Amino acid sequence: MSEYVLELKGITKTFPGVKALDDVYFKLRPGEIHALMGENGAGKSTFIKVITGVHAPDGGEMYLNGQRVSFKNPTEAKKAGIAAIYQHVTCYPDLSVTENIFMGHEKVAKMSKRILWNEMHEEAQRLLTELGASFSPRTEMGALSVAEQQIVEIAKALSTDAKIIIMDEPTAALTKNESEELYRIAERLRDKGTSIIFISHRFEDMYRLASMVTVFRDSKYIGTWKVDEITNPELIVAMVGREITQLFPKKEAQIGEELLSIEGLGKTGYFADISFRLRRGEILGLTGLVGSGRTEVCEAIFGVHRYDRGTVRYKGKELHVRNPLEAMKQGIGYLPEDRQKQGLVLQWSIGRNITLPSLEKYAKRGILNSQQEAQSAKSLAERLGVKAGSIFDLVSSLSGGNQQKVVFAKLLTADLDIIILDEPTKGVDVGAKSAIYDIISELACNGYGVILVSSEMPEIIGMCDRVAVMKEGRITGMLGRSEITQEAILQAAMVDSSDAVGIR
Repeated sequence: MSEYVLELKGITKTFPGVKALDDVYFKLRPGEIHALMGENGAGKSTFIKVITGVHAPDGGEMYLNGQRVSFKNPTEAKKAGIAAIYQHVTCYPDLSVTENIFMGHEKVAKMSKRILWNEMHEEAQRLLTELGASFSPRTEMGALSVAEQQIVEIAKALSTDAKIIIMDEPTAALTKNESEELYRIAERLRDKGTSIIFISHRFEDMYRLASMVTVFRDSKYIGTWKVDEITNPELIVAMVGREITQLFPKKEAQIGEELLSIEGLGKTGYFADISFRLRRGEILGLTGLVGSGRTEVCEAIFGVHRYDRGTVRYKGKELHVRNPLEAMKQGIGYLPEDRQKQGLVLQWSIGRNITLPSLEKYAKRGILNSQQEAQSAKSLAERLGVKAGSIFDLVSSLSGGNQQKVVFAKLLTADLDIIILDEPTKGVDVGAKSAIYDIISELACNGYGVILVSSEMPEIIGMCDRVAVMKEGRITGMLGRSEITQEAILQAAMVDSSDAVGIR
């Protein structure tokens, strides 16, 4: 009997012009939670697809319980007891939880081939109860939260008798409490003998759950360590290939004229009495708990939604924008939290995404100068360090960090003075974060006014000149550079929001 439930030796996978996996190794024991970490583009996604039978490796060997295996397709991997749960849940929102769990392996009567609904509902209920879920298996999938949908995905894996579950960035879209619930489920599965490969950018996930960690970098295997025997700095060096001595490279920008003045802004049911000012060269942080109204305030300024009351002044003049296009023409840009749904056209090339806000610059009498457009896009992509074979590659082919750099480049093609960044480092690895912080700092030094919306306290503390703390739709504290500490932010976040009126 093998010591390992899964073992990969010297796995290699090449796509046209790209070596996605280069001689990688991985070992997983029964009842073990093993973290897999690495920057975006390190080869983690291709690795998952090799294990689950989506891609056949070009070289190397894979063993399951000591027996060499080669999966021709995902169905074979599922039958062997391997299941994957992804960050973006793929489900049938109009069907019930039970239907989603048993899709593709429904229980049917042997003779009549009739679907055994009662048996499926009972089995689905047993699985949900085992996972601590409180919703009914008859609930419509689309009515569930992201965290609940992930529980359904885990139930689906268990319904196929999965002994190995791969969790790919499962906490990326979850709140802290929802992440804790997922941790408890993972530990419960581990204690019953299920082996879990846990892929995450978040160090707290690894320290909270895993006993072992393997790191990939640039499609290569770097090493495997016991979690309690590797330090944070050592792990970063393994992932990035260098020490990041200054993760927050904030440069001192010259603070200039007032660009934006918000007075008493309100939208019924979302936020009230929002007042602050933004100056040229300044990075103003906007933080608070999830649901505090930060994004809604920024979307109102950018014209995504209308506000009911209050005044927005831009360079001293009252500003009324009816939509984002008008906001950009006035000089205000917005980087949305969900880059894939709101920030990019995934079916388009990198270059066309970059130039999208300013196509009129490259057109004369309705005819697009494609050469000039491509040159501008290439110049910006290089300036921001977008790693790609060509600007004509689809933007969907890029890693998360590089996609985010494309969204930044897209903003820089427009004539802007103010850039609103909503969770700009969400879902990107530590190396890409460092590069994005460099870009933000450079923007401020070049005279942009920057509003940085973030849930990450180290990011807010390390990058901002001032911080507005929000709770329940109101600003409960405004902190100057010397006052920005974790304690001060938490204290402001706990203030009774009804007492926070007129804070500038």
